[in-house]
Amino acid sequence: MLALERRNLILEKLQEEKKVVVSELSQLYGVSEETIRRDLDKLDRDGLAVKSYGGAVINENTSIDMPFNVRKKKNVSGKQRIAEMIASLIHDGDHIALDASTTGVFIAKAIKQKERITLITNSIEVIIELSDVSDWNIISSGGKLKEGYLALIGPKAIEGLSSYNVETAIISGKGFDLEKGLTDGNEEFSQPKQMMFKSAKTRIVAVDKTKFGKIAFSRIADLSDIDIVVTDEKPDDNWLKAFQEKGIKCVYPEESL
Repeated sequence: MLALERRNLILEKLQEEKKVVVSELSQLYGVSEETIRRDLDKLDRDGLAVKSYGGAVINENTSIDMPFNVRKKKNVSGKQRIAEMIASLIHDGDHIALDASTTGVFIAKAIKQKERITLITNSIEVIIELSDVSDWNIISSGGKLKEGYLALIGPKAIEGLSSYNVETAIISGKGFDLEKGLTDGNEEFSQPKQMMFKSAKTRIVAVDKTKFGKIAFSRIADLSDIDIVVTDEKPDDNWLKAFQEKGIKCVYPEESL
């Protein structure tokens, strides 16, 4: 097993259990405790974990970006429910912008049965997911590949996204707060999402229950910028009240579309 693969497995375990123990990891992966300590040192330096006596704990800072392959395994059922609901909002022939989020990949899978879709994205994973669809027009934003994240970023990505106008933009984020709105870990990720919103008539935010009440470093959009919120559980009354005041439609499993 490669060191990178092992560290990603450790991160997955940290996501689920919040802490890990050196001796248990050593037995689980069949390597020495010293090797595991080096793995934890690396994760600590990268800001993904915090070393503790005999192990490590997850870094709960919402501005820390976990690798794509780790994030996509978190709350899979919730993301699938969101994707199914968003699929009912998409119509044959639509022009769509879809961001480089793990939720975006589930959405891409859920809408593959639609016809004559034009979709622009900065997500390598979304492009791969849709590579077998025959009658779609799939457009890459261009840009620089972000290592470990399967996202195209930078000035070229922004320029590419700015060239198109779409009916619907669908984006996600790391945090969703009543005052701070939708936020992400850094500007590299938030800026392409901002451009997608600028290009769209209808702006959809797809966020699972784990994102509510959290604030990440870089602003994507205020509540007033959003038309529809799709989430996997009914939000609290204070959220529903805020959505009503802002004219935002909120879609969740208990509500018929």
